[in-house]
Amino acid sequence: MIRVLLADDEHLIREAVATLLGLEPDIEVVAQVARGDLVEPAVRDHAPDVIVLDIEMPGMDGLSVAENLPGHAMLMLTSFGRPGYLRRALAAGVRGFVPKDASSAELAEAIRRVHSGGRYLDPEMAASAMMAGESPLTDRERDALALAARGASVGEIAASLHLTEGTVRNYLSSAITKLGAGNRITAIRVAQEKGWL
Repeated sequence: MIRVLLADDEHLIREAVATLLGLEPDIEVVAQVARGDLVEPAVRDHAPDVIVLDIEMPGMDGLSVAENLPGHAMLMLTSFGRPGYLRRALAAGVRGFVPKDASSAELAEAIRRVHSGGRYLDPEMAASAMMAGESPLTDRERDALALAARGASVGEIAASLHLTEGTVRNYLSSAITKLGAGNRITAIRVAQEKGWL
């Protein structure tokens, strides 16, 4: 049996996925959590073979969870097929990326493939990631833009990143230019749509 841990904050979806996977003769859902920060304790308590993560969860997002659990067989089940998310997930060691509108048979196949050491990437998501290319943002530009997306002022960003306000303005301006945006709000939207934030 392939032991699976499901992490998704949408109760109905998580329960439906667990029920459908329970119909598979070789898959058993051993734990379910609704928050990203509950995944690590559940991994310790239940020793799953495969961890199925949503990206957007309270407590900790699925990408951060994956980065904190190297060496585990993981796949993302998500509605957010943004190219930057796929690239970040792969860099964190995630071996599967499946959209939430996939069939239960496709998800079961992805779990089997990831469990056996292989990869499973939704073809459309993989194609989109290849076409979008790498993020043009530096780490500092991304950090400044991410804090701005949370509503932080230039002064707050500067304090958080231990930079001067002038340097923060330069990073934000550079990010706006690189993303072909006219202002900070548009740059944030573009970066979020691409999954670069």
